[in-house]
Amino acid sequence: MSFAADPNDPHRYDDIIGLPHHTSLRHPRMSAIDRAAQFSPFAALTGYDAAVAETARLTDRRIEPDEDEKAVLDARLRMLRGQLTQRPAVRLLCFVPDEHKAGGAYVTLGGRVRRLDEHAGTLVLQDGTVIPIGDIADIAFGEEDD
Repeated sequence: MSFAADPNDPHRYDDIIGLPHHTSLRHPRMSAIDRAAQFSPFAALTGYDAAVAETARLTDRRIEPDEDEKAVLDARLRMLRGQLTQRPAVRLLCFVPDEHKAGGAYVTLGGRVRRLDEHAGTLVLQDGTVIPIGDIADIAFGEEDD
């Protein structure tokens, strides 16, 4: 003899449908916010979303200048060296390597030049910004970016 209700019987719950909903006397009702939290997505892979976002972030590759571009940049550096006592205003296009992945970004920096340290291979702006000379892609004079 089977006591299981027929799963196809549309009246199988008629005997309990009108009864009041059971409320536990031992356990208080859970708030709607706590109940919703039970069904929120579980982050099994901590940091996975950050890793995916980092991988998707685009970087530029460093463009190596040809011989003519190198000659123009060297001439501008010599001109800059000759004007250092006047603290010339410049706008520099620089490559900034990315700290986390291959490549980087080209940024424009501007200001007055404090010094050109050829021994360290850096150019120092008045505000203290230190720029490796090898990362400078272009120099324009008389354009300060404040």
